[in-house]
Amino acid sequence: MKLLLRYPLVAGTITALLAVLILLLSGQPLIAQISASIYALAVAAYLAVGMVRRLIGGQWGIDILAVTAIASTVLVGEFIASMIIVLMMAGGTALEDYAAGRAKKELTSLLERVPQTAHRERGGSTSAAGTNTDGTHSAGTSTGTNTAGTPTDGSSADGTHTNGQQEDVAATEVEVGDILLVRPGEVVPLDGILLSESGSFDESSLTGESLPVERVAGDGLMSGSLNGEAAVRMQVTARMEDSQYSRIVALVKEAADSKAPMVRLADRYAVPFTALAYALGAIGWIVSGSPARFAEVLVVATPCPLLIAAPVAFLGGMSRAARGGIIVKYAGVLEQLSRIRTVAFDKTGTLTYGRPSLVGVRAAGSFTEDEVLGLAASAEQYSSHVLAASVMDAARTRGLVFESATEATEFATHGVRARFDGRDVVVGKPNFVAEAAPGVVETELASGELAIYVGVAGEFAGSLVMSDPIRQETRRTLAELRELGVTRTVMLTGDALATAEHIAAEAGLTDVRAECLPPDKVEAVRALPLRPVMMVGDGVNDAPVLAVADVGIAMGARGSTAAGESADVVIILDDLSKAASAVRIGQRTVKVALQSIWIGIALSVALMVAAAAGYIPAIAGALSQELVDLATILNALRALSPGRKATGAKPPGQKAGATGPLPASRQPRSAERS
Repeated sequence: MKLLLRYPLVAGTITALLAVLILLLSGQPLIAQISASIYALAVAAYLAVGMVRRLIGGQWGIDILAVTAIASTVLVGEFIASMIIVLMMAGGTALEDYAAGRAKKELTSLLERVPQTAHRERGGSTSAAGTNTDGTHSAGTSTGTNTAGTPTDGSSADGTHTNGQQEDVAATEVEVGDILLVRPGEVVPLDGILLSESGSFDESSLTGESLPVERVAGDGLMSGSLNGEAAVRMQVTARMEDSQYSRIVALVKEAADSKAPMVRLADRYAVPFTALAYALGAIGWIVSGSPARFAEVLVVATPCPLLIAAPVAFLGGMSRAARGGIIVKYAGVLEQLSRIRTVAFDKTGTLTYGRPSLVGVRAAGSFTEDEVLGLAASAEQYSSHVLAASVMDAARTRGLVFESATEATEFATHGVRARFDGRDVVVGKPNFVAEAAPGVVETELASGELAIYVGVAGEFAGSLVMSDPIRQETRRTLAELRELGVTRTVMLTGDALATAEHIAAEAGLTDVRAECLPPDKVEAVRALPLRPVMMVGDGVNDAPVLAVADVGIAMGARGSTAAGESADVVIILDDLSKAASAVRIGQRTVKVALQSIWIGIALSVALMVAAAAGYIPAIAGALSQELVDLATILNALRALSPGRKATGAKPPGQKAGATGPLPASRQPRSAERS
């Protein structure tokens, strides 16, 4: 009944066709013909109104063929054929909805799982202290968890609350710092930190990882992941509109409503196709001397594949990408991905893991290693740079205590300056530090190492030597891109030339641009000759270059980061190989879409030629066209499959979830300072 109410024209046509058949079987052919003709002409008139409106708006479609086919079959007495054409046109809408729904399954499944409510503990809210609403830093400390991430409010760590005070609230009303209970089998409503001792979460709808991932106290939780068999407690770190899942949902909605340029191209195919259909029909009429031949040609010349196949293929491609943790914002991006010839990469956090480790501290003057590292870490706590997190981790490992600054300023791509007890501490690139602390001596580095320089109270204090290894999947990704037709690969980085060249040689890149500021990256991408150009990055400073590239890919983007906003493709996983997967999916989608369009056209033209020669009666032609539509749409749905080579496959021996997302507090935000 729901289907009948959703598609009333289909229901009405089936009813009318059954009534006509009953009249024929009861020996009343004239009444059957008149009834069928009136019904068919009424539908043709309805279609003609919409057709005229589109023609006035300058949009040419193939509805004119359907209207002409219905009218011509009525005029030559092929009223059964006219009813079948009407049923075909009405059923085409239902078939398109089914095919589009099947193609968008992975996308819509994300939308259907949007959390609506949350179980909030009364009085359990804590503020994320340390950062004021204006973005400046203060000396506050957060409450509710200790350094190990376990509860300190008298609650148990097994997911239950000791006083049982909980309230169900709308997810949109939850604030940062609120403590939530997530029951077994429920979707995590917002981004947060796990307070319970441990938990198991299914992140397959977000990352494509089929196996549940284990999280321990203090680990980040992604909204949209499915909780396992035990209730857990979590502390919220982002509001609903800023959470990972909400961002993905917004991208998915945008993607599902987009229309690829190839789809519009398919619309334009209707013009020559319509002219060819009329020409073949006229030739058949003239040669045979029978107007019925003209009607028989038009019956098989209603190519729904032109209208349905390409959109279905592109929706299927976007759905396939979403299944692998790749959100393509617009259908047209898949078409661009299919033609990529140059790929540019950021280095830190993209080609490398973005989690540098401390190799050594080289103190200068009267400073000790612990003094240099401790002061550097104290200043870096006010920086959003990925290297800052590594410096702080190294200081914590040595048991060093961070000082609180009275003021602190970060200079994007250069470093950070902070004041402690009247002393200015400057951390960052050598030229930046040298402005405040003359006498900076650049450190000799081994291949793959980088240095962070420290100045204290106008004096050069020393340097921190860091090493950021290349990603395990980097070489494999570049090899896959070469197989896919990419002829040039470029690294764009703010790092020193020696470090950049070492990574480039290890990865197999064809070109290196080092010591680049964000504007330099933009100009470099604009100047690349082999187009289209794809840029892969992850940091805030990558946003401008992602926007100017033909296709911008933000890797491991979180929430509403600038990189995610500027990119055309957002890779949820922290996995570089997904960039190659995106290109592969784009190529397969376009291939399937073109195949579907040309299969539909070829079969329809073959049927028209046969009909013009008198080999296909009107009724048989109408039925055969339905088979053509079905075959073409089924072919378009092949875009959902990975093809001969699966995308995003993990190398043998790699642990499941090993390339999963980093905790929110350690996400790379800027990768240009060395």
